[in-house]
Amino acid sequence: MPFFRDLSFGTGGLRGVIGAGTNRMNTYTVAKASQRLANYLKHEFSSPSVVIGYDSRIQSDLFAKTAAAVCSANGIQVHIWSELLPVPTVSYAVRYLHASSGIMITASHNPSKYNGYKVYGTDGCQITTEAASAILTEVDKLDIFDDMRMGDFEEFLSAGTIKYIDGDVYTAYIEEVKNQSVLTDEIDCDVAIVYSPLNGTGLKPVTEVLRDAGFTNITVVAEQEKPDGNFPTCPYPNPEIPEAVKLGLQYCERTGADLLLATDPDCDRCGIAVKDPDGYQLLTGNEVGLLLLDFICSQRLRNNKMPRHPVFVKTIVTTELAERIAEHYGVQTVNVLTGFKFIGEVIGRLEKEGRKNDFICAFEESYGYLTGIMLGIRMESMLPL
Repeated sequence: MPFFRDLSFGTGGLRGVIGAGTNRMNTYTVAKASQRLANYLKHEFSSPSVVIGYDSRIQSDLFAKTAAAVCSANGIQVHIWSELLPVPTVSYAVRYLHASSGIMITASHNPSKYNGYKVYGTDGCQITTEAASAILTEVDKLDIFDDMRMGDFEEFLSAGTIKYIDGDVYTAYIEEVKNQSVLTDEIDCDVAIVYSPLNGTGLKPVTEVLRDAGFTNITVVAEQEKPDGNFPTCPYPNPEIPEAVKLGLQYCERTGADLLLATDPDCDRCGIAVKDPDGYQLLTGNEVGLLLLDFICSQRLRNNKMPRHPVFVKTIVTTELAERIAEHYGVQTVNVLTGFKFIGEVIGRLEKEGRKNDFICAFEESYGYLTGIMLGIRMESMLPL
């Protein structure tokens, strides 16, 4: 039913099937959402700016340029990545460039027929409920024929109101990811790793971080190496699902790898499988999160890097065993509603209170893990901590 209603702008943005119609993801609905956001930003900021990124999904680059053209036509300075990159790079760039907002064109781990439009606040986190409500009020004010402003992407690019983000920002991001390591001793970097970006955005940053950390025995799943929004080998590209990592596990069997890593298309979820006596075991998000929490806490204590009032954040549907581990190390646990936006709100409060260094990590059961405030969301799970 592509025309029976407008595609709903929810608390995080838009998501829908790609196609013609008011209830589909297309340049019309993307432009309309961008005009709403532009109206909000002009009301909230004297000189607003926005960071835009996109993933490997069908028409993601077109939708990103559409959003950029609308924002620029509204007098908003646009910073856009020149290539597809993971969603955390948008969060990072928002903070690094002191932008007012961020837009990521992605439908995360949904099937190939979907695309979406996520909105981020000036803190690099997905917009708060209050901000989403304020943007939604623009719906009633917007006359799609009279109030829509649009222009040519290339003309705005030539004029400088749209700018490609400098490569130094990407380099700074990668360095910030590596700086999250809590390891101090020499480790065996000859561990054999099979990695799959599931035809998404993870290939460049993930392999770069791993190799810079000394891990060179990396085999990439060839069929899932290059960006491809059709996701031909994994119609539901979610690393939580065994079918999505089936090829990666086959590679592990052939090569005898020690570890499988797989990231979803926008590279903010990381699935892990490990070698055991019966083959390979795909770990749950809870299992990975518990291992990371225990390791981070133990290494911080060992190296005298534990803050006086450490804070760990998890969602209410995440295993309660995490609280017991945190308590063992003298770490406070904060439970929040499901979604990293709520984790971000806790981190934001700590930051405003001058306690940003008290935050040590967060995770949720759906394969999302976080360390480091400047990093935005979840790519840190790829770092060999």
